[in-house]
Amino acid sequence: MYENLALVGASGAVGRIVLDQLLQRQVPFRNLKLLASKRSAGTTVTFGNETKTIELLEPDAFNGVDLVIASTPDEVSAEFASWAVERGAVVVDESGYWRMDPKVPLIVPEVNADAVSNHQGIIASPNCSTTQMVVAMAPIYRAVGIRRVVVSTYQATSGAGLAGPAELQRTSKAALGTAEASPPQTFQHDIAFNLIPQIGSEKHQGYTSEEMKMVYETRKIFGDDSIQVCPTCVRVPVMIGHSESILIETEKPLSAEEARELLAAAPGVTVVDDLNNQQYPMPRDCDGHDDVFVGRIRKDLSSENGIAFWCVSDNLRKGAATNAVQIAELLMKNVGATA
Repeated sequence: MYENLALVGASGAVGRIVLDQLLQRQVPFRNLKLLASKRSAGTTVTFGNETKTIELLEPDAFNGVDLVIASTPDEVSAEFASWAVERGAVVVDESGYWRMDPKVPLIVPEVNADAVSNHQGIIASPNCSTTQMVVAMAPIYRAVGIRRVVVSTYQATSGAGLAGPAELQRTSKAALGTAEASPPQTFQHDIAFNLIPQIGSEKHQGYTSEEMKMVYETRKIFGDDSIQVCPTCVRVPVMIGHSESILIETEKPLSAEEARELLAAAPGVTVVDDLNNQQYPMPRDCDGHDDVFVGRIRKDLSSENGIAFWCVSDNLRKGAATNAVQIAELLMKNVGATA
């Protein structure tokens, strides 16, 4: 049984939402331990009616812990995950460190829930931009197959952590002349009233690390290396909510109405698609929600097998915290089914 839960990175933006999700979704556990680095250890957070103290992240902190949900930088996960696994815990990890390890399943519950049991102590949750895309792809992939995806992302500043929205606010005030200008610190350029077509470092043939994550992670989640993915990732001056323009080339022809019906019936997807009445997903409307929102569903005018649509999701929730909690729920459900 997974009765003793630890949350690593409890003081961060995603960690706070994990706590909220544990309450809202009524995840069953007996004890909850909050862990973080020396910088946050000793501080307190509110969890329901309780005030909980964050403990220091160290090896012995995992004694007696059954299940860990973690949202930390890659280098932190690389060190602590083995501490937890050696003490018998299962780690659901939000960092990028373990995602492409062949021994670690990469899970989006709406897409590949069956793979959750194939772990050796660590389960990875994908990059936020990949997560929302594969949730939207899944019903179409199952129905008619997918050969190729061309995706352009419009990613919120919160994808860069707490410092991202703070920099957007600061640089916006400077651009409007209500505050003193200063050089960008979190992003490569000023993000206020701007678009930055680079997220991550140069990785492969002119693609960035963020873009290559979408390529490799999509194939791993579907277990299909034949899927071709051409991504362009752009940082935009939005607080919360990643948007994506997605063009899918299917194995068999699919009408826009058939695609709309598949998406509307898919778990975790909400269709908002009424162009005549200006109804389509937008980041401000999706902020605080757990679903992936899809609209502007239409046939590709240049390809018989092409379907285009617009996709928006709260990157801190389904893109991170909610997906990790859903993985934890899957683990608990599987244990209950075999008990």
